[in-house]
Amino acid sequence: MAHRGPEIAGAPVKSQARRFKGARVYVGVAVILIWGLAPFYWMVVTAFRDPDYTFDTTPWPTHLTTANFRNALSTSNGNDFARAIVNSLIIGGATTLIALVVGIFAAYALARMTFRGKYVVVGIILGASMFPVVALVTPLFQLFTNIGWIGQYQALIIPNISFVLPLTVYTLTSFFSELPWELEEAARIDGASRAQAFRLVMLPLAAPALFTTAILAFIAAVNEYLLASQLSKDSTEPVTVAIARFSGNDPHVVPYAAIMAAGTLVAIPLVVMVLLFQRRIISGLTAGGVKS
Repeated sequence: MAHRGPEIAGAPVKSQARRFKGARVYVGVAVILIWGLAPFYWMVVTAFRDPDYTFDTTPWPTHLTTANFRNALSTSNGNDFARAIVNSLIIGGATTLIALVVGIFAAYALARMTFRGKYVVVGIILGASMFPVVALVTPLFQLFTNIGWIGQYQALIIPNISFVLPLTVYTLTSFFSELPWELEEAARIDGASRAQAFRLVMLPLAAPALFTTAILAFIAAVNEYLLASQLSKDSTEPVTVAIARFSGNDPHVVPYAAIMAAGTLVAIPLVVMVLLFQRRIISGLTAGGVKS
């Protein structure tokens, strides 16, 4: 009994320390959420606010109206935001699909096969993802002008693939490296070819990572602005360029409320998609990080 006294006396201290640690975690999460969501919240508030009160600093919604969304989708001022949304879907969808198909095979080869210079290839892929986009604007503009691609979808899709592919390959390589290769070997023993074992056994196991990579690649392609602003025309411009050149009734006044409404129309579907599939995204990002 004499030895239990210090343990009992120290129990409240440990319990208090655990509560304090938990409180710090919750405070940190709250700060991160506020820091990340505050701009999005203010964009939505401004999108629903009367244009005459655009610069009102009231932190909650006031003077509500839906006129800004009608103005954003209207073509009376030379804006065609609905067409820009379709363009972004085409560019983002094609970029994601091609990058995913190429990235799957590249990542599988890097994870499964052993060859000379393997890590050099991985280093080049990572280096390509860090290359500054601004350095490519002039040569790509000159190249696509010479071959007559300026203002066409391929001039926007091909550069996006080169930017999204390193992310795709790196993410999938990390995941494929942690998959149980014994399952593939068992399928080969049962008579399946390497292609069949990959398609029927390994690819279904990689579904969470594929889903996560597809979402990240699509968001990266849709958010690209610098090259799109130089390589697109009115008929092919994505939402990033369309929002940047939004015009209102008065050419000397920037239509901030309509711009916020347009940004909300683009951001809300992405936010809803991430919230609906957050478990798949998290599982895809963390599945390759823990070895069994």
